[in-house]
Amino acid sequence: MPRQGLTSDRVSAAAAELADTVGLPRLTVAAVARHFGVTDAALYTHVRSRDALVEQVAVRAAAAFADRLALAVAGRSGREALVGFGAAWRAFARAHPGQYAATQLPLPPAVGTNSAGHLRLIELSYAMLRGYGLDEPELTDALRFVRSTIHGFVSLENTEGFGHPRDVDGSWSSITDAMHNTLSNWPSRNRERQ
Repeated sequence: MPRQGLTSDRVSAAAAELADTVGLPRLTVAAVARHFGVTDAALYTHVRSRDALVEQVAVRAAAAFADRLALAVAGRSGREALVGFGAAWRAFARAHPGQYAATQLPLPPAVGTNSAGHLRLIELSYAMLRGYGLDEPELTDALRFVRSTIHGFVSLENTEGFGHPRDVDGSWSSITDAMHNTLSNWPSRNRERQ
C-alpha cells in the first residue's frame, strides 16, 4: 500500500492538529503514524525523532501565530495595537493549545534562527511596543513584562486555572488596561521626570 502521499508538510500539519487535540506532551511519532494508518517506520522518512516532530510543530505554529499577530496590529499603535496584539495572542492560544505550547519551547539554535515565524514573532512584539516610545534597555524589559503577563494569563486559562467566579473576560480587559497604563508610565520615564 502506498504511504498515503506522505510528505514532511503533511506530517507536520497532522502533528500540529494532534498536538491541539491530545496535548503537546502526548504527541508522539506513533500517534501521527496511527493518524495516517501507517507504521511508525513509514514516518521516519519525514521526521527523525519525536523532538524533531515537536520542532516541526513549533516552526509551523510560530508562522501561523505571527500571521495572527500581524493582522491584529496592522495600522495600529499604542493602546489599540496592544489590545489587538493581546486579543490575537489569547485567541491563538485558546484555539491551538498544543501548537501554542510548542511555540513557547526553546529550540536548538539551528532551528530557531531559521524559523521565519519565530523571528516575525519577535519583530512584531518589538514593533508593537515601539508605539510606547521606549528605547533599549527598557524596550526589552517591557517586552518581557508583556510576554510574561499574556503568557501567564493564557496558560492559566487553558488549564482552567481561574477558579474564581469573576468573569475571565472582565479580568482580561482590566489586565490589558493595566498593561497599557504601565507601558505608558514605564519606570525609567518616571526617574527621568524626577
